Amino acid sequence: MTLKFARLGTAGNEQPAVIAQDASGAEKYFSLTPLTNDIDGHFLAADGVERTREALNKGELPEISPEGLRIGAPVARPGAVVAIGLNYTAHAAESGATPPEVPVVFLKPSNTVAGPFDAAPIPPSSEKYDWEVELAIVIGREASYLSSLEEADACIAGYAVANDLSEREYQIPGAAGQWTKGKSLPGSTPLGPWLVPASDIDAGSLRLQTVVNGEPRQDSTTADMIFDPATIVHHLSQYMVLEPGDVIITGTPEGVALSGRFPFIQPGDVVELEIEGLGRQRQEYYRAQAASRSGATAPAHINA
Repeated sequence: MTLKFARLGTAGNEQPAVIAQDASGAEKYFSLTPLTNDIDGHFLAADGVERTREALNKGELPEISPEGLRIGAPVARPGAVVAIGLNYTAHAAESGATPPEVPVVFLKPSNTVAGPFDAAPIPPSSEKYDWEVELAIVIGREASYLSSLEEADACIAGYAVANDLSEREYQIPGAAGQWTKGKSLPGSTPLGPWLVPASDIDAGSLRLQTVVNGEPRQDSTTADMIFDPATIVHHLSQYMVLEPGDVIITGTPEGVALSGRFPFIQPGDVVELEIEGLGRQRQEYYRAQAASRSGATAPAHINA
């Protein structure tokens, strides 16, 4: 039985839920509150996925209706968001870079994580805001100085869709580049809609797609990644401690606006991203006001 873990409700007040199929194949939503207060590192490290399966089989989780509920990021605010750059050969080429021989690593603040359908702010002075569909890894157990790819694979709790929104004018100019500046903007890591357990999906060959205003932009597969998920987790564990609930976004395929083939994101644009088996997210973009903070409210028509 394939499970999909989700968090439902207003921002900051999400409730944990799991989506499972009944005997007829129909999907139903069940509350996880008998097992946990949230889908976080503690839940994942305490065999939360298998405990959920057992509880479903025993009929111990109450069915709920998702009607009218916002879908939040499927993992409560992670301790770390680690990102991998230039992990697809064709994207490296369109970025004017040489494909890396070792993973390119940077960090994003955890407060960039947003819901998959939340209205998305374009920074006030941004002219080159760009989309990046990415496979997200969610860590399920501590990973430090791992000795093998098998150990690394065992540390992966599951996978989700991520959008690594990037302001290219902040990120790239200058001899050294400023990736952190270009990747740390409010709401710049939409995540979800679901977390699918690693045991329920083969992440090695999943189709990734991005559509902007109904027009295709990215269309690739995770089989084209230079460094696969286990390799990434193993590599990172040599340089940092990965904790349960941490998120790793694994790089994007070709088809971004940086290529020069497409315009950058403008207010009113709709960006839809999908990864096979992991769901689809959709953001409508608006221009954030210069005096606003990250908690600024989008125009009412966007949130309607």
